[in-house]
Amino acid sequence: MSDSGRKRPPLVAERRYPGSTRSKPKSTKPKTAKPKPKSAKPKRRAALRKPAKTTGNPISRLFRRLFGLIFRVIWGFSWRIGTVVALLVALAVGYIYSTLPAAETLLDGRAKGSVTMTDRNGEVFAWRGDQFGGVVTADSVSPHLKNAVVATEDKRFYRHFGISPRGVASAIRINLREGRGPLSGHGGSTITQQTAKLLCLGVEYDADDWESEAAYEADCRQGSLWRKVKEAIFALAMETKYSKDEILSIYLNRAYMGGGAYGAEAASQRFFGKPAAAVTPAEGAMLAGLLTAPTSLAPTNNLERSQNRAAVVIGLMRDQGYLSASAAQDALNHPAELSSAAKARAGGYFADWVMSSGPEYFTRNTRSDVVIRTTLDQRIQKAAEDAMTYIFSEKVKEGSKAQAAIVVMSADGAVRGMVGGRETKVAGVFNRATTAKRQSGSAFKPFVYATALELGWSSNDTVMDEPLTINIPGSGPWSPQNYDRKFHGEVTLTEALRSSLNIPAVKVARAAGLDNVRRVAEGFGIRSDLAQGPALALGASETTLLEMTGAYAGILNGGSSVVPYGLVELRMQHDEDPLMTATGGIRERVISEDAARELTWMMYNVATRGSGRRANLPDREVAGKTGTSSSAKDAWFIGFTADYVAGVWMGYDDNTPLTGVTGSGLPAEIWHETMRRVHEGIDPKPLPMLRDGAPARNGGTTDGGGTRNGINQLLRDLLGPRNR
Repeated sequence: MSDSGRKRPPLVAERRYPGSTRSKPKSTKPKTAKPKPKSAKPKRRAALRKPAKTTGNPISRLFRRLFGLIFRVIWGFSWRIGTVVALLVALAVGYIYSTLPAAETLLDGRAKGSVTMTDRNGEVFAWRGDQFGGVVTADSVSPHLKNAVVATEDKRFYRHFGISPRGVASAIRINLREGRGPLSGHGGSTITQQTAKLLCLGVEYDADDWESEAAYEADCRQGSLWRKVKEAIFALAMETKYSKDEILSIYLNRAYMGGGAYGAEAASQRFFGKPAAAVTPAEGAMLAGLLTAPTSLAPTNNLERSQNRAAVVIGLMRDQGYLSASAAQDALNHPAELSSAAKARAGGYFADWVMSSGPEYFTRNTRSDVVIRTTLDQRIQKAAEDAMTYIFSEKVKEGSKAQAAIVVMSADGAVRGMVGGRETKVAGVFNRATTAKRQSGSAFKPFVYATALELGWSSNDTVMDEPLTINIPGSGPWSPQNYDRKFHGEVTLTEALRSSLNIPAVKVARAAGLDNVRRVAEGFGIRSDLAQGPALALGASETTLLEMTGAYAGILNGGSSVVPYGLVELRMQHDEDPLMTATGGIRERVISEDAARELTWMMYNVATRGSGRRANLPDREVAGKTGTSSSAKDAWFIGFTADYVAGVWMGYDDNTPLTGVTGSGLPAEIWHETMRRVHEGIDPKPLPMLRDGAPARNGGTTDGGGTRNGINQLLRDLLGPRNR
């Protein structure tokens, strides 16, 4: 059978290659040429790919394979370790989170309480201890203070999770650039981390666990790498537990801001006399600037340095958009100033004395906030400070290391002003008015004559100023000399005191009885150990300026002893009723009022006609006495008007003898300058004195049981004739 008429199917190869001539029969239709698109390109047959020929150094291939293996091992190890570390951190954060108390319980973290002192008019003048003005929050403080703290301490505070990697990296870069170790200097800590440090990572002080409170605080401040890690974990827990504003509130309440102030409220009250809610941009910038170095930058230590630091903070606030350019410029043009109380820094020595003389559990070691009303008069305090400054700048050779002290008090012993050294704006330093025991010299003589007057002698009685030798058991013969090395014959007691003659003073003391003199001096408040021999009359005993001034106050008030005091009332900060009141003031009578008035007349002659003329005031009566120790190591002038008593001491701390200085010189001038300022605006009053003295008093009995006539006879025998 013929198959020529059948259509043959194409071969498989032909179907595979459509361009083959055998795939299609020739068409009988005429072909019409189709124009090719201009953009079309002739198709090229894809070249058959051949396997790449392996090339390269076999050692390089080995290293590539080894590096890949190491990378895979490290990666596998790292993500596993990272997972474990993350899990441990999460567990640590969770544990700390569970131990954190409510935020409001963490706002006051002081170890001690505070003492605020007010003057006699109720004005605050000094602070001691750890001041805490009260709780503030991030919402209650001035927004300028809040913004200043964030701008200077942690500008990304509201954007990070407690740790700022960028901040840490920046701190490391700065440290390396400044030549320090990467973790030395700038720490890059966030406000949250700083708050964690203030909380001591939740570890509270326990006296049984720590050697001292200082050791505990040192541990809280250490900056080791491990400590930084723990701070970071604690910060993460805080961020989880508290809101940002709660963390900032804790920080604002616990941070130390210098001047003994803990927290923004205490610092604002301490430096500006206003609440933290009312501070201006300049004041807020100054407070925020203190956080870097609170002690050295405190405006009470160096106002200019504190203002310069505040200017930097103002620039940060402007750059970060917290202040407009005009507001920032206004803050720079009007920098923060201290309040009048902070600027005065009045009564540093006085405040220290009150703290040392009050109950320890309410002053030096108080754990509560205490307010003490005192006797201080800030006007009088300033008068004493200005007088001290004036004399040493105008009358003392430049470079001299001589020191001086001043005490001003009322006749009842209320201390109105106290300067314990040439540096007047200080605290916590050696107080020469209350602590230094020095020989009183002739300033002791009024108590010798007070004893004689009390025993019946008169200021117009006489004594012979002549050579005198006394045989002292165990010491041999002693011959006192007058300052001018002369003898003046028969002199009245008034003349003897006026010219500060030594021989008459020794004679009167022996006639009155050294035990009696000692008893009178102790009765007036000189409680230091008094000399046993006749040198007692010449002030051989050591005493303090405060004791001597208080003893003279007893003469002014009519013969009654006083206990110098500065504390009037002590109460807890938020209580109205006092816990204690003044423990000083007028005590027992020592000599009669008549004897005190006659002694005042004798001392009035010292100031007007005798050795104390430089102390005399032109508009009012003055009574007083000079004093210079035998070796010229101490010079004194102590005296009074009808209103106030004041005492001045001058000398060297190392007991070097004074050159050309006696009590009638610079001490009298310091006294004059002090009391001239103290009495400005006060009407003059006459001294309570028996003018022109009095004849001898007869009759009555002495405390020793003998008659005054008997004492008079003894005095006549020892002293020689007397004039009536």
